[in-house]
Amino acid sequence: MRHVQGRARRARAALAAVVTWAGLLTGATGCTSDDAGGIAGVFGAPPAPEDVIRVSPDDGSRGVRPGKKLRVRVPDGRLESVKVVRSQDAQEFPVPGHLSADGLSWEPDDERLALAAKYTVDAVAVDGDGRRSARHTTFTTYVPEERFIGYVSPENGVTVGTGMIVSLEFNREIAHRAAVERAVRVTARPAVEIRPHWFGRTRLDFRPEHYWKPGTEVTVALRLRDVEGAPGVYGLQRKTFSFTVGRSQNSVVDAARHTMEVRRDGELLATVPVTAGAPRNTTYNGKMVVTEMHDVTRMNGATVGFKKRDGKGEYDIPDVPHAMRLTDSGTFLHGNYWAHSAVFGRTNISHGCIGLRDVKGGGSDTPAGWFFDRSLIGDVVEVVHSNDTTVAPDNGLGGWNMGWNAWRAGSAVK
Repeated sequence: MRHVQGRARRARAALAAVVTWAGLLTGATGCTSDDAGGIAGVFGAPPAPEDVIRVSPDDGSRGVRPGKKLRVRVPDGRLESVKVVRSQDAQEFPVPGHLSADGLSWEPDDERLALAAKYTVDAVAVDGDGRRSARHTTFTTYVPEERFIGYVSPENGVTVGTGMIVSLEFNREIAHRAAVERAVRVTARPAVEIRPHWFGRTRLDFRPEHYWKPGTEVTVALRLRDVEGAPGVYGLQRKTFSFTVGRSQNSVVDAARHTMEVRRDGELLATVPVTAGAPRNTTYNGKMVVTEMHDVTRMNGATVGFKKRDGKGEYDIPDVPHAMRLTDSGTFLHGNYWAHSAVFGRTNISHGCIGLRDVKGGGSDTPAGWFFDRSLIGDVVEVVHSNDTTVAPDNGLGGWNMGWNAWRAGSAVK
């Protein structure tokens, strides 16, 4: 009987304890607000993830400008991991970054945000009390209405002559020239100093002090994407390409003697009879670079200002053979089948071009065909002793006519 009563006393004691604990909870509940009730009110509710892990730009932000900084930080404790992904052009790219030494913050290695992109941030942190939190945020960046691109020469993978100049022609005027210049890098192997020069607000050229050495590999890296070239106008390109410098070939046209000396690696290959610009339409003096090569092309004088009274061209030849462009203004070195053979080496009759004897359709065994077959884009043709001015540095790739100090002064980065 005592055994039964003992168990009853213990049961009543246990029940009293439960009632007392419930009373404590009831009392605690009565002294707290509705949003911190229950057991959480006694032990303290865990902080919200956005209070532990703070991400900038804010979650859900749209049209974030490139000047805004991406940052992840915690007020105390440490960040365990941060993963950021950029979604752009239907592709995903991890965004590399680094934690601070104290573990309180993370920032990307490249601080500039990409335009027209979505960023996703996933971060895990441990606060000062050892509690782990995770946060997932997204934001999108500004989509510009206006873009600019640069048309580059030479092309990727080509072999060029030693006089090649890297030239970018932009489709929009560049107001922030220093920013654009910094976004273009031209390097060479073996290494050589390469400097930029601006011609106005739409053209940027690069060259070394002297002609390239044969065998040089040149790499052009365009990092123009999202660079602000003018107010509200951002670059679109991000690519790298390269070209190789071939053998050295430089030719000197003596307009007074009506000859062209062709030298390969310093050795004279041939002296070719030519006809240059007539007294009324003389040929430019100076160094000019081959920028185009055509087996056959049409030449109409009206396109370069040589017009008759009726507006038609002073000449219109539909099948000029072995044509190599030397200037933007229309100077070519080309085959000539319509002039008498006695002209070459004796007199100048052209409208400013340099003519070599050829046959209709172009022949490989003519002076023009021989020279064409041994030429590369990037070869230098220099004209001397012509009764004309020196070709302008921005007329074609005429930059070799500018001294090195003057060329370097054309950089926008001071």
